[in-house]
Parts: sequence; C-alpha cells; structure tokens
Amino acid sequence: MKKTIFQIVLIAIVIVLGYLTYDSIMEPVRFNKEKKFREKLVIQYLKDIRSAQFIYKQLNNKYTGSFDTLIHFMDSAEIPVVKMIPDPHDTTFTLTINDTVGYVKVADSLFHNQPRVDYHHINLIPFSNGKSFSLKAGVIKKGGVSVNVFEAKAPFTTYLYGMDQQSIINLIASRKEIKKYPGLKVGSMEDASTDGNWE
Repeated sequence: MKKTIFQIVLIAIVIVLGYLTYDSIMEPVRFNKEKKFREKLVIQYLKDIRSAQFIYKQLNNKYTGSFDTLIHFMDSAEIPVVKMIPDPHDTTFTLTINDTVGYVKVADSLFHNQPRVDYHHINLIPFSNGKSFSLKAGVIKKGGVSVNVFEAKAPFTTYLYGMDQQSIINLIASRKEIKKYPGLKVGSMEDASTDGNWE
C-alpha cells in the first residue's frame, strides 16, 4: 500500500516538474509572440504620426511637438487634390499639374484606408493603459544648416504593460547595453532622420 502511494506521489511530482519545465521553455516564446503582436500596432501609430507630421510641415514649414495641435490640424486643414496629366511632347512621361480639382481634409487623406482608426486618440500608446507617446519637435544644426526635426516614441514599459516584468527588464537592459532606445520610436531630435528604429 505504501509502495503504491509512493509511486502515485512520484508520478505527480514528475508531472508537475515536467509542466514547470515546459512552462519555463514556453514563457519566452509566448512573450515574443505577444510583443510582436503589440509592436505591429504601435508601429502603425508611429507611421501615422509621421505621415501627419509630413503634411503638417508641408503647410507650416515646421513640425509640431503638440498632439493637440497635430490632431486639430488633421481635423481642420485641407490639402488640394490636383489633376495630373502627362506632357505629350515629353518622352520621359513627366507629369504636370493641370488644375486643382478640389480639397480633402488631412484626416480623410491619411486614414481613408483605415476606417476603424480614431485619429483623435493617435497620441495614446496601444496596450499602455492610457499612456501617451512622447512627442517633440524643433530645429537642429547639421553641417551649418538649420533642419526641422521631430521625434515620437514609446518605451517598452508602456506598450508591454501587463506582460512578464522580468522579460521586460531583460529587454530594456539588452537595448541599453548597445546604446539603443528601449522601445519604439520614429524620427530623431539629434539627427535629420524621419526613420523608425524598426526600419
């Protein structure tokens, strides 16, 4: 009888240890899968912010460091819709502007393919429990020339909110070790770049 109880206990221990081993192996896999899922959406937000900044700069000759200003701009500003026709005498098929045929709101131009996007909340980092992207804009000197720049970023701690804390700590440490921003960002306040750090 004792032998049977001992065998049952031993089997239970083996099952528990097996589960714990499996779980420890799968934890990083689950973490990375969820991280990639979240980053895909955060990156789309950063791309949308960049696109809005590009149009804002075209009309204002500078970027903005204010989401209130950027959102109001998308709500109210309009860009011309122009009719382009090829020059029949130009063998390089150069297009020339023929006429402005109307105007479209900036928001409609940017998000007509994303009907479910509420750009009024473009400042909020997905999965962050209400945290906002950091947004800065200014002018820097590069090669003696003044250059307009902007930067929008979201640290790991915001969009990985609620995920395994130790994995997040390890991720931050690995980025800092190679002197990289611990999160996702687009643009730069130090270089004349509008690239995202995922590109």
